[in-house]
Amino acid sequence: ACAEFSPGSCEACLKYVSCLWCYTNNTCIDYPVRSILPPSSLCSLSNARWGVCWIKFEALIIAIAVVAGLVLVSIAVCCCYCCYCRRRSTSRPDEEEERLARKREERRLQSLQRKHERKLKHDEIRKKYGLLQDSDNPYSRFENE
Repeated sequence: ACAEFSPGSCEACLKYVSCLWCYTNNTCIDYPVRSILPPSSLCSLSNARWGVCWIKFEALIIAIAVVAGLVLVSIAVCCCYCCYCRRRSTSRPDEEEERLARKREERRLQSLQRKHERKLKHDEIRKKYGLLQDSDNPYSRFENE
């Protein structure tokens, strides 16, 4: 079907996706679908046109490869970045929990220290008024039974 456009122009040939225009002999040929790239015996890549007449098939392949490579690299970078962020976000709660546990322990120790200081103060007051049984103090409060 593409051979019918051979005497015509590149634009008429490339209206159909299955056609390939070769500038070496100005012929319109069927695109060789079995092989991904047309063999050089059929038409060299620098002289072949497919899709549009103003860009060489060789340049089209390079442009598509570059775009596909950029897409793959950007996907890989996004995946690595997301994995790094996920790993970082999962490690942060551990650090946060550790920090909170340290603060909790500090508060508990401060509370015990204040409790001990209060007990000492209360014991002093009890000792002063004779309410504390102490071996050093011979005087003790007399209790009625």
